[in-house]
Amino acid sequence: MSDTTDNRPDGNDNSHLNTSAANGAVSASPQPESTTPAAPRYDVPPVPTRSPASAAAAWPPPAAGAAPHAGAAPQQPGYASAPSGATSPTGQAFGPAATDAHPTLAMPSSASTAPRKKGSAPRIAALLVAAALVGGGAGLGGTYAGLTLWGGSNSSVASGPQAITVNNPDSVNNTSAVAAKVVPSVVTISATAGQSGGTGSGVILSQDGYVLTNTHVVTLDGQSGSAKISVTTSDGKVYAAKVVGTDPTYDLAVIKLDNASGLTPIEWADSSKLNVGDNTIAVGAPLDLPNTVTTGIVSALNRSIQVASSAAPSDGSDQQQQEPGQESPFRFDFGQGQQQQSTNQTIKIAVIQTDAAINPGNSGGALVDNQGKLIGINVAIASAGGSSSGGQSGNIGVGFSIPSDIAKRVSQEIIDNGSASHGLLGASVQDAASIQGATTTGAYIADVSSGGAAQAAGLQKGDVITKFNGIPITNSIDLTAQVRALAAGSKAEVTYNRGSQEKTAEVTLGSMPTS
Repeated sequence: MSDTTDNRPDGNDNSHLNTSAANGAVSASPQPESTTPAAPRYDVPPVPTRSPASAAAAWPPPAAGAAPHAGAAPQQPGYASAPSGATSPTGQAFGPAATDAHPTLAMPSSASTAPRKKGSAPRIAALLVAAALVGGGAGLGGTYAGLTLWGGSNSSVASGPQAITVNNPDSVNNTSAVAAKVVPSVVTISATAGQSGGTGSGVILSQDGYVLTNTHVVTLDGQSGSAKISVTTSDGKVYAAKVVGTDPTYDLAVIKLDNASGLTPIEWADSSKLNVGDNTIAVGAPLDLPNTVTTGIVSALNRSIQVASSAAPSDGSDQQQQEPGQESPFRFDFGQGQQQQSTNQTIKIAVIQTDAAINPGNSGGALVDNQGKLIGINVAIASAGGSSSGGQSGNIGVGFSIPSDIAKRVSQEIIDNGSASHGLLGASVQDAASIQGATTTGAYIADVSSGGAAQAAGLQKGDVITKFNGIPITNSIDLTAQVRALAAGSKAEVTYNRGSQEKTAEVTLGSMPTS
């Protein structure tokens, strides 16, 4: 069905009854001259008159006594039908049919009119409603519900937003342009294992289907190492996927789509050049709502957070002690159907803080700059109530993304080697401010490991590290996060206080154990 037609059913089209007078043909029935349609113009874009949803709602019933189409289901008012010819729904959540709204337009728009497609809109609409109800009843993401209902395949057509909606092409702002560029590079991920399931997002790295996301998305926060994964692209195709490798230390993972080609990879930015106040745009599938775009700014850089993670590996050293009763307010932003597991294990990661709305399901999605380049992978949100509330917190304007410089290194190592390395300082550290008689913030070295990187660099017990590669260190979490961000064997400059003297040292980091 064309977006620019009046959406009349094919059976009511009588234009075939007239033949060309120039060929000497006889008209089957007299037709007034005023009904002759004007030749279509291709020099200007078509002006949509109504949305596909409202057109489907206004579809005229069959003539009295006419036999219904085989297999047709009653029209479901209030729901938008799928594009004609769709073969498998995704179980998206549906809202009321739009009225007086323009249809979704691709950017850039085409001046040509798409050919009409034949199909049974009422039947498809009814089946889509059924898929949505199945998704709600199962408590899982809608994409998985749709696959369950229809049997699924490695690659199949699915309904869903396929472009950026532009109602006024003459007044498109920068965010609209960035969204049009980035949305094709972001996917929705559904992971299931037994009765557990959840949804998240991912970023396309290559045309043949490498996708970057979070470890907690594809492992259900460590619940399963063999979850069934399906991926839905922005144009509605569904793929099965396999895990290439996970990196629980920085909560990153790479998956590979089966039989994928011609995908749109994301464009990388240099996150080290960001400024506080720079514009940000988050793209993902919060609450299993794909192709969602939100905006904000960079609220803080070089922020370090500690997040509970059931998949966290053993650090080996570089540990800090958590104060009794202290509870981290930071949570992985799980999608529908999956709650974070109770665990005492944590990871420490350096992040970009943003006030762009990030909600459950945005995990693994893109945070981009105002040129549409990737500056971060969305990973966590802050909860005002902590985990004791037993539920998920929505957006409160404090979200976190793993900087693109870290994500790029880790993802490439996973693709090349199946895993990524991380630096090890070889020291036990505490918050300097918690030490009696402290006069400054930083990471207090409580002990150094024999033969470790810290000892080799001349660091001693009692030293207070205040900078790491020029980045201020205010506590032990800051130091651990910055050390882990670097690959094993990396060199770093450490600034520290020994008594009243400030010193610097070059450290060659060791390798963090992988398990």
